[in-house]
Amino acid sequence: MRILYIGDVMGRPGRQILRDLLPGLGKKHRIDLTIANGENLAGGLGATPQVLEEVLDAGVDVLTFGNHVWRKKEMVRGIEEFGCLVRPANYPEGTPGRGSILFEKGDMKVGVVNVLGRVFMNTLECPFLAADREINGLRHVTKHIIVDVHAEATSEKRALGWYLDGRASAVIGSHTHIQTSDESILPQGTGYITDAGMTGSQVSVIGIKREGAIERFLSQMPVQFDVADEGVALCGVVVELDNETGMTREIFRLTNVSRV
Repeated sequence: MRILYIGDVMGRPGRQILRDLLPGLGKKHRIDLTIANGENLAGGLGATPQVLEEVLDAGVDVLTFGNHVWRKKEMVRGIEEFGCLVRPANYPEGTPGRGSILFEKGDMKVGVVNVLGRVFMNTLECPFLAADREINGLRHVTKHIIVDVHAEATSEKRALGWYLDGRASAVIGSHTHIQTSDESILPQGTGYITDAGMTGSQVSVIGIKREGAIERFLSQMPVQFDVADEGVALCGVVVELDNETGMTREIFRLTNVSRV
């Protein structure tokens, strides 16, 4: 089984290149399931039901989120309309949406879990314990479980990878928009990367036009951030899972892909 994870999709430019490239990538890499992080789909901050429909129509099967999941008020009710959306599992009980889902297509069953880190982020339930809970629930029905760790600190993501080694099929980091080069298979078989990167402008400041980001750092004053549209490319990872054990057989990066 081959899974494509597409790193944080940044605004309209990210959505456009995802639409353009996804059919070819699916064929080239023999993809069975496509997951994308969608928390920056709408204008680079949050998502709306309209843009969610757009990327799902493009061929994405499951969308994960992070700390911007509620940036657009439409999502508070809108998230319940989509059975393929996963928001961080460590939000309090009663929060709209789901912290994990079981995706089924034919004989394929894949669990997808989303957790939010706490270092330099919102103070929520422990992501380690939230991941435990969701994985324990999913393992009754599938050995194939992907965990999206949306976190700022590389140390927290790395620690979660080691903590879940042998229990999750793969642990994939998101949020920082900068792809790391540490993809590996951990000793107990879990595929891991600290950050899958960003699908958007690669000549920007994490997807934002350079001028506005630099001005903010220099002036320390509020500045309007605009999504950059130069040098747009897709970043992500492909993970091949063993059908019997559920563990990773191969993991490799897709870096700055602009054509297939």
